[in-house]
Amino acid sequence: MENWDEIRTAFQVARLGTVSGAADVLGVHHATVIRHIDALEKRLGSKLFQRHARGYTPTEAGRDLLSVAQTTEEQFGQLASRIKGQGETVTGELVVTAITGIADLMTPVFAAYMADYPTVKIRFLTDMRVFRLDYGEAHVAIRAGGAPQEPDNVVQPLMTMKNGLYAARSYVEKYGAPTSEAELAQHRFIGPESPESRAPFYRWLRDKVPAEAISFCITEPAANLEALKAGLGLGFCNTHYAKENPDLVEIMPARPEWSAPLWIVTHVDLHRTLKVQSFLAHLKRAAAEWVVTCS
Repeated sequence: MENWDEIRTAFQVARLGTVSGAADVLGVHHATVIRHIDALEKRLGSKLFQRHARGYTPTEAGRDLLSVAQTTEEQFGQLASRIKGQGETVTGELVVTAITGIADLMTPVFAAYMADYPTVKIRFLTDMRVFRLDYGEAHVAIRAGGAPQEPDNVVQPLMTMKNGLYAARSYVEKYGAPTSEAELAQHRFIGPESPESRAPFYRWLRDKVPAEAISFCITEPAANLEALKAGLGLGFCNTHYAKENPDLVEIMPARPEWSAPLWIVTHVDLHRTLKVQSFLAHLKRAAAEWVVTCS
């Protein structure tokens, strides 16, 4: 790929929208960026960008090139991540992605790991999207729900997160607590913004209470927990969190159908590296204690 530098330059211009931004990322002079773009357009015989006062906007040909270049860039990143992970020293970056809502459990794991390996930089990424391990976006992923099925990943059970139905003590003092499922519709609930939520307890909630009973809707676990503590309604949370918050009153104890299995996912090319294995050892030791505290 004799013109890869030019393609990489065009990719950064398309991604950032300016010559100066691309120059900063690539560590070159802005004149070099312009020269690469001009040379690539001449070689391809097509304009890749529309120039305007605010910067550069890709043309249709530019968007096609961006798609190819982005895939190539990601594959190079994947390769670099694998190569970095192949050494037998524990240093550099360790990227861990997880579902939201378990930072309180994970933080002590990171602290213990960094105490043993002080030169490691941890990047802890929580997001609604699923990070691509095959593209090198993370070394370790913690996922919930059904066992992940990607063919090149190593999947191991971590633990089962138990969930119960709770209310703040202030809510119970003001509105009382339901004594049976038949009384649920008389109460306010905290629920998901999306009616398509796949959380097992939210599926149960949709079956048991009318939509109008869900008076406070959320998109992330942190908002759910804050709303629950504030007494905005009955809501679900994991039993570990409930035990840590004595102002929460158990309305219904954890049920098996509300549980969420957690999985450790690693890519097969990085799974056996010392950096990943040493972190997994810390994680599994901690998870053994979580099983006790979350029961």
